[in-house]
Amino acid sequence: MDYMTVKPFIKWAGGKTQLLTEIRTKYPAKIEKYCEPFLGGGAVLFDILANFHPDEVLVNDINKELINVYKQIKTNCDDLIKNLIELQKDYWNKGNDERKKIYLNKRKKFNDLKSSDENRGNSEKAALFIFLNKTCFNGLYRVNSKGLFNVPMGAYKRPPICDVENLRRCEKLLKKVKIICGDFSSTIDFIDSKTFVYLDPPYRPISPTSSFTAYSEFVFTDREQIKLGSFVDEITEKGAKIVLSNSDPKNTNENDNFFDDLYKKYNIVRIEANRMINSKASARDSINELLICNF
Repeated sequence: MDYMTVKPFIKWAGGKTQLLTEIRTKYPAKIEKYCEPFLGGGAVLFDILANFHPDEVLVNDINKELINVYKQIKTNCDDLIKNLIELQKDYWNKGNDERKKIYLNKRKKFNDLKSSDENRGNSEKAALFIFLNKTCFNGLYRVNSKGLFNVPMGAYKRPPICDVENLRRCEKLLKKVKIICGDFSSTIDFIDSKTFVYLDPPYRPISPTSSFTAYSEFVFTDREQIKLGSFVDEITEKGAKIVLSNSDPKNTNENDNFFDDLYKKYNIVRIEANRMINSKASARDSINELLICNF
């Protein structure tokens, strides 16, 4: 099959663009109903929407601000593009010192909107989310214990803050997609024997310094990973086809059988991936990740 590739509109820690070729080998031959309980950057979602055109789609993420961006692209893309064009023009035309002032000002504005009534300024919030994603260090979304975005500015010369063509493509693909915000278990009633489910939870850290789970105010612990394992068992009993991604603990401890034990009933494949987010380029080595399937 010749796949059409649609680029995600944001950079996301753990994004699956680089692994799409491997993940595609696990797709069912036909996808009529699709669910993604951990949406993130949406690389797999847009790949499936563009190439399989499922009749019913439900996507979910616990990050309210991320979900707001998807909803704004779907329903209010004109205003979003207008705001992004203005942000890009202003940012591109300034020197580094002025850019730092703009960045800190926009970060504060985003956090103010995030902390206030969640329905206020959703279009502006979405534009600021994308602006910060394109201009912050490494495109990393990270929040502190108060839930405030705290990533410093990156060093990009002309970051693509507003990719109009790609946003329009995403808008078109999202038209029939139902978008919700909550815990992954919020998707359970949608999933049935006709559903293909791709699960990309926050990865289990393979070392004490590799934890990038603070994409929201909620921390994804081993307890949550075990809860997810029970969720996978439940939707498997419903007859759904699933593919799940996660880190491979054996990268750093060959005796760590956490996922091998948790998903021992399923097919576990180890694939090679690159570390996409690390402060040192030399540390972005190839490591193994897991693809877990029930079919």
